[in-house]
Order: sequence, then C-alpha cells, then structure tokens
Amino acid sequence: MRGVMMLAVSAGVVATITAAVLLLPGDGGPPSARAELPAAVSPAPGDPLTPDEIRRASDIATNAGPRAHFAAGRAELLYVERDDGKSDEGARRAEAYVYDYGTDTLTVRTVDLARGKVVREVSGTGTQPPPSKREETRAAELILAHPRLGEGMRAAYQRAAGKPLRSTADLWLRGLIYTAPRGDCAEHRCVRLFVRLPDGTFLDTSRVVADLSAKKVHILEW
Repeated sequence: MRGVMMLAVSAGVVATITAAVLLLPGDGGPPSARAELPAAVSPAPGDPLTPDEIRRASDIATNAGPRAHFAAGRAELLYVERDDGKSDEGARRAEAYVYDYGTDTLTVRTVDLARGKVVREVSGTGTQPPPSKREETRAAELILAHPRLGEGMRAAYQRAAGKPLRSTADLWLRGLIYTAPRGDCAEHRCVRLFVRLPDGTFLDTSRVVADLSAKKVHILEW
C-alpha cells in the first residue's frame, strides 16, 4: 500500500524479459551459422508490469481524460502499477494514478492491457499519494523561481560545488507530501523538499513548502 493511499494497489516492481541473440563465429554469414535464444516470453497474469506495458497503460490512461489538462500541466500521471484485483485472474491490468491540480482530485484508472482500454475509473479528493519524480523536480523549480529562496539556493550550490547551478538536475531531491489542518495545504497538493548539495550537506528547507496546485511557495511560520 502506498503511504496514505485510500485507493491503492501493491507496488509493482518493473521487470523486463528480453530476447537475446547469441552470435557464433562467422556472424553475418548464412542463418545456419547463427543460434538464437527463444523470443521474449509473454508475462503471466501475476508477473510485474513490463516497461512496454507501463508505457501502453500510461498512454491509454492519459488519453482517457482531457489531453489539454496534461499539456497545460494541470493534470499529472503520477504512477502506473499492476492491478492486483482478483476479479479476472487471466487479465493483465494496470492501475494509473492521475492527479488533477485544478480540482485536487485523484483518479485511479484501471487499464485492461489486452483490450487496450480503461475498464474502471474511481475519483476522489483528500487522498495524497507520495510525490512523483516529476513533481519533486517541479517543486524545486518553484523554489528556484522564488526571488529570495531561489537566490539562496543558487548561492548555497555555488559554495558547495564551486560552480553555478545549471538546473534542478544538478540537485539530489526527495519530496514528502505536506498537509495542514487549515489553509491552502489542507486541500492542495503540497510538497516539502529535501535538497542535498554536492558536498553532502542539505539545504535548510524545513519551513519551505511547494504548492503544486497553486504553483507557488509557502514559508511556514513557527
């Protein structure tokens, strides 16, 4: 179960089964001079999702909703995991978690991979799964865009690395969901970010919260 998820499935571990070709001496000669291993084995119902299945489930899940929301950054595909439901043991299904920042709604779309379509959709508010890698990057970008915090982050990086900060890719980032009993982060998708610098030290971001729904930064008071 994924943290505070109310709509959750067991975490899928990505595995790939690929075909391999063993080239014998005389490669490039006639087919009789080559020996091939068996082709890729089709995954069984209980196997983890393959990278191709994750890609296909992502495409199907995002196409099932308004594409403009994804293009505008209003909606985000957070995760794709194997559906562990037992209603159809022979089916290969995936569950895609989509968050709409405009309505702060989490939607879980169950994709039947064989049929290539969404077969179930459940939406709700008040559920906040852990942030995705893309959201961690977006939170760091919001902090960098803040006039005071961004300047401080760049200066700290310059001291630690001896060179300017080029982008968020230069930073080690880990995020946690932040919720509050009142205020914007009572409903919005908010992230507290841990930022490690090249010299192993961490920035003091304990009071900084990136509000992904409002696309702004809050500085906590205590």
